[in-house]
Amino acid sequence: MSAGLLVAGTTSDAGKSVVTAGICRWLVRQGVKVAPFKAQNMSLNSFVTREGAEIGRAQAMQAQACRIEPTALMNPVLLKPGGEQSSQVVLLGRPVGELSARGYHGGRQQRLLGTVLDCLAELRSTYDAVICEGAGSPAEINLRRTDIVNMGIARAAKLPVLVVGDIDRGGVFASFFGTVALLSREDQELVAGFLVNKFRGDVSLLEPGLDMLRDLTGRPSYGVLPFRHGLGIDEEDGLRVSLRGAVRESTVAPPVGEDVLRVAVCAVPLMSNFTDVDALAAEPGVVVRFVDRPEELADADLVVVPGTRGTVRALRWLRERGLADALVRRAAQRRPVLGICGGFQLLGEHIEDEVESRAGHVEGLGVLPVRVRFAREKTLTRPVGEAYGERVEGYEIHHGVADVRGGDEPFLDGCRVGATWGTHWHGSLESDGFRRAFLREVAAAAGRRFVPAPDTSFAALREEQLDRLGDLIEQHADTDALWRLIESGAPQGLPFIPPGAPA
Repeated sequence: MSAGLLVAGTTSDAGKSVVTAGICRWLVRQGVKVAPFKAQNMSLNSFVTREGAEIGRAQAMQAQACRIEPTALMNPVLLKPGGEQSSQVVLLGRPVGELSARGYHGGRQQRLLGTVLDCLAELRSTYDAVICEGAGSPAEINLRRTDIVNMGIARAAKLPVLVVGDIDRGGVFASFFGTVALLSREDQELVAGFLVNKFRGDVSLLEPGLDMLRDLTGRPSYGVLPFRHGLGIDEEDGLRVSLRGAVRESTVAPPVGEDVLRVAVCAVPLMSNFTDVDALAAEPGVVVRFVDRPEELADADLVVVPGTRGTVRALRWLRERGLADALVRRAAQRRPVLGICGGFQLLGEHIEDEVESRAGHVEGLGVLPVRVRFAREKTLTRPVGEAYGERVEGYEIHHGVADVRGGDEPFLDGCRVGATWGTHWHGSLESDGFRRAFLREVAAAAGRRFVPAPDTSFAALREEQLDRLGDLIEQHADTDALWRLIESGAPQGLPFIPPGAPA
């Protein structure tokens, strides 16, 4: 059996995904054959593997950090929220039904433990090390009985656990101590220590607290990672910025031409794969923002209507807020609009949905000559095509089947009318040549003297980000101790911290 580690967190968004990716990139640079794993992921940001399986984008990103192809084994259970109370369950890359939170935690989740362990065992038989990511917090005592992603998988697979805490939020020492103290004696035996994330300032000022934490828990800290801008790649829990914040936390590079290009992304409910616009934000001179009011579209050079897990719900939201009328006016004025997946569907003439919303016949915005019928079978493909003379790669994740009935010209699998484009293809903007050609079209239609940079490589930028994550681990974690933990498991004789988990 290979080496392994579970990266848990004191909270959601503590940095588990990026720490896992950083450890993976550090290991692969040491010559270790490593793979990522997350037993259960709740996310609307997903990806399609080459074998046509749907997994969380965070695990696809972590696989890239390992320099391997992502597979369904790396994320056997994916939950895609469809509202406050229910989610679509995707098992080994394929949807198997909708379940309420009560129904899932009431028994279905525990029955998936065998499948999850089989996937992990297969990875561990193939790779030198498997770095697993937990979900939320391992101290969610109300869910421990049916847990398959935190201490449940750690116990079953005998994985050592490293707990990550976001010090930027405050209260990290209490969170570390409380996380351990709310676990049972058997679970505590696997919690080996802590990793501080997003620290700003002089580490020497933190060290007395780390020493006291070790005295209190008998567990060391494996490092203090400094705060770094722009590392939140392929998030899973939601927008990594506030609604009206820019997509990139780092400084936007100056434009090559005379003008910037302003992109407004409609922040529709159940927004999925908002990572589609990351490639736009990576372009020098392109400023991307999420918006939720019609007046915020007025000065945008391009409006993107992104994917959504609830097309009909998003359509209703757009109408309630006046955004639908603003989009229709933009299209009539031949001002650029791009609809992706669910955004493409709602720009059409009408939708027949007996699957996602069960709303039946719903009138769309009527901007594109497209009629959409929702099929029970989900389309999961990795299409390759051409547009504007450039090769384009993407991936499709949708129940809606589009019947395109005209348009000025085809656009990927969709169409263009005037300055409105629609497609089911996610990820197409990551194709550099196509992205530059598309932005030139947008700039011309918007009357902007914007020029795409001739040498921006989104793949190279992604590699740079992953290397920065690996650098954080290499430079700021105790890598010798971390490797011993991964290779040999949790130390014996770790003390029990009362009170432990409630009976």
